[in-house]
Amino acid sequence: MKYLSLVWAQLFRSKTRTLLTLLSVVAAFLLFGLLDSVRVAFNSGGSVAGANRMVVASRLSITQMLPYSLDAQIRTIPGVKQLSYAAWFGGIYRDPKNFFPNFSVGPEYFDLYPEYVLPPAQRKAFDADRTGAVVGKALAERHGWKLGDTIPLQATIFPQKDGSNNWPLTLRGIFEVKDAKRRGEENQLWFHWKYFDEANQFVSNRVGWFIVKLDNPDHAVRVAKAIDALSENSDHETKTQTEAAFNQAFAKQFADIGLIVSAIMGAVFFTLILLTGNTMAQAVRERIPELAILKTLGFKDGTVLALVLVESMLLVLLGGVLGLGIAAMMIPGVSAASGGLIQLPSVLPQTWAVGVALMLAIGLVVGVLPALRARRLKIVDALAGR
Repeated sequence: MKYLSLVWAQLFRSKTRTLLTLLSVVAAFLLFGLLDSVRVAFNSGGSVAGANRMVVASRLSITQMLPYSLDAQIRTIPGVKQLSYAAWFGGIYRDPKNFFPNFSVGPEYFDLYPEYVLPPAQRKAFDADRTGAVVGKALAERHGWKLGDTIPLQATIFPQKDGSNNWPLTLRGIFEVKDAKRRGEENQLWFHWKYFDEANQFVSNRVGWFIVKLDNPDHAVRVAKAIDALSENSDHETKTQTEAAFNQAFAKQFADIGLIVSAIMGAVFFTLILLTGNTMAQAVRERIPELAILKTLGFKDGTVLALVLVESMLLVLLGGVLGLGIAAMMIPGVSAASGGLIQLPSVLPQTWAVGVALMLAIGLVVGVLPALRARRLKIVDALAGR
């Protein structure tokens, strides 16, 4: 564009104001890049095709438990190599502030997760202890636990049959996660489902979900359909899905991620429009004599309008691209901190596409009124200071 140097000079006419506005745009699109990537991650999960492990949970809700009898039926399906199960316990350690995920798990649970490294001697000790527990290394370090310690979990959902909320567990194993990006998964505790089933007051022969390992990922779709067909038209219909989809559904039980992201970004962009709109209005108001001179030199009304609009959109584009670029560098750290719940290498292309569209739209919206004012400017009135 032959007038780019002119637009650039106009944009940085007041360097302090422009830089402060740019920082606001950078902050807004940095937040957008991070939050929209999280939203996309929580709405992904998709098809089970090619999955090596799948999770079988209730189609109605992940809080709806399934009959243990499905275990034997699922094992008979061709393509199922290994199977285990787990149930959410939801206990607390001393204080609700100390909350961490805790589950009761089946005997083959560890075999399905080779990425969780548990020393064989500790695995043997855990298997032999009815009230034994295994925790992640990060969780053990946070609370100063060591092997042999008693962990006094307090039930919030499932009391013991005698009415007590006390579930004392003996720490028999501490596992580590091989992948550094998934170290957050070390903040959880597991104990025996059999102990939970025998001792709790409310449910019997019920599990929260099944974990299925396949003999061949190419069989995933067929096996998933066969599993769901087992309980079709029953009071416990299942939905077989990827682990990512299951984890995201689990997190959505605590909050509507999409609504939260939309509300935050709506407020951020509304504030951004007001801020950049004021900046552009002030910039054009200060340059009224200069714009009149441009018209005197032969610049048409449409050209002057275009110059102001391009300046507005360039301002938002510069800050927006920089903000999304910083978000792209931060996403791997966010993924690592999520403990495997979010697994994104960077800002996704669809977030970039939406972001650029928003930059252009915001630039157009905040620039249209100042641009129209510049277009309608009368040379005589402007030079006369009217």
